[in-house]
Amino acid sequence: MSPPRICVSIGRENVNDAISVAQSVTAQADVIEIRLDCLSAPAVLPFMESVDTPLLFTNRPQWEGGQFTGVEEERLAPLFEAVAGSVAYVDLELLAPAESQQRMRSALQDSSTQLILSWHNFTDTPSREELVGRMAMMQDNGADIGKIITTAHDHDDVLRVLQLQEVAKKLDFPLIAFCMGGPGVISRVATCELGGYMTYCAVNETEATAPGQLAVESLRKIYGLMGVS
Repeated sequence: MSPPRICVSIGRENVNDAISVAQSVTAQADVIEIRLDCLSAPAVLPFMESVDTPLLFTNRPQWEGGQFTGVEEERLAPLFEAVAGSVAYVDLELLAPAESQQRMRSALQDSSTQLILSWHNFTDTPSREELVGRMAMMQDNGADIGKIITTAHDHDDVLRVLQLQEVAKKLDFPLIAFCMGGPGVISRVATCELGGYMTYCAVNETEATAPGQLAVESLRKIYGLMGVS
């Protein structure tokens, strides 16, 4: 089994602050996500020049739980810059306009960047049929990696999301899947050991970018107790 991929998500407002934080967690992170929508002046190049850890750039719109409220062209521009620079990953929402997805696929043809198509539900966890359908849409729309994140209200929700890895394995489709919220915390820990591609955590206890996100130090301690290197 591959070792867990821990992605540390950084949602600072200032670029220099975000770079400093990113550099401080390089030893603990396998991937560092830069939330461009949190930055007052979104930028890509400074991170590419200053951070050695593989980078993931996300510019999450308000309609998917992020902070970006501008026009789609402005939202996509830094993502295309990241793709042109062949960063490790960019995240684009499954529900982004079809034109945005088409333009992203075209840009990726000349880049080594991998595309994560993501879908978040901040209310609940839908049926297995709907979740599997979302995964199929991601694969059909050219995702290298899928990301399905729901809100868990009980253990049944958690199990429904974690079991998606069985389908993903049959489809040979790398999938990030876990739950937000208190009941979902265990899924953030367990997902990589159950076949998930990656899990997300925060720089510290006060800087979570999603409900239920653990601090990277806490997650590393838990993995240590589990005997996971």
